[in-house]
Amino acid sequence: MSRELVIISGKGGTGKTTLTSSFAYLMKNKIIVDADADAADMYILMEPEIKRKEFFKGNKPAKIDSDKCTKCDICRQLCRFDAIYIDDNENYVVNEMKCDSCDLCRLACPAQAIEMVDTISGEWYESETPYGIMVHAKLYPGAENSGNLVTMVKHRAHILSEEKGIEYILVDGSPGIGCPVISTISGANFVVVVTEPTQSGLHDLDRVRQLCDSFKVKTGVVVNKYDLNEDVANQIENFTQEKGGIFLGRIPFDVNVPKAIVNKEIPYVSCDSIKKPIEEIFNKSMENL
Repeated sequence: MSRELVIISGKGGTGKTTLTSSFAYLMKNKIIVDADADAADMYILMEPEIKRKEFFKGNKPAKIDSDKCTKCDICRQLCRFDAIYIDDNENYVVNEMKCDSCDLCRLACPAQAIEMVDTISGEWYESETPYGIMVHAKLYPGAENSGNLVTMVKHRAHILSEEKGIEYILVDGSPGIGCPVISTISGANFVVVVTEPTQSGLHDLDRVRQLCDSFKVKTGVVVNKYDLNEDVANQIENFTQEKGGIFLGRIPFDVNVPKAIVNKEIPYVSCDSIKKPIEEIFNKSMENL
């Protein structure tokens, strides 16, 4: 059975995808998963050639049949999301952007005038890259349910790993602690949290740590751009050790990293200053995986 290594962060912009792409370069016999469906960007560095494309059905918004509706107003009164309104023609209409697909209105409608309809809210792909197979996805603008999409993408990666005898699954997760992150770390064997040397970075790290602890997932911490504030970097290392986490290492700031990304290059390949630190972090991560 394949082993799953997940890389996440407490906030965006910490260097999570930079580290994941570097791991993708170093790791052998793996499938790459971009689980950040809300803001997918791994494909920029991985240059995937899409082999399979499928649509993703997300939330099922309610739809009211005006011919059956008796205008009893029960649905509108019950909807806690204020998704049901009366239009200029005095018909009851559902605002799909507000509907949470809870199904309450359909169950409560005495005229059975409401149904939940399938909606295409995104796409998922299987691709070939210079670094191995990649499973990735994207949500359409304004679409919901990225947690379900992440679960589906990871599930597909595990199916492929079993079919092809692939040992590792490398997952680039979402920032924060919301539903996509919960779906991302569920079932993981080791989670790497990338943070930055700021007080907000330390605060967000603590929130992610608590989330990982609730799932009983072994967690390691990386401080990116540590030399911008070494005092806080030291605080993060001490905090990690006090909470029983694994401190994996530090990556220095290098102005060439964003330049490499702009040129669609993996920073590990283009920036000499970060090669040794990332190699050490990668080796420690594989030991814990």
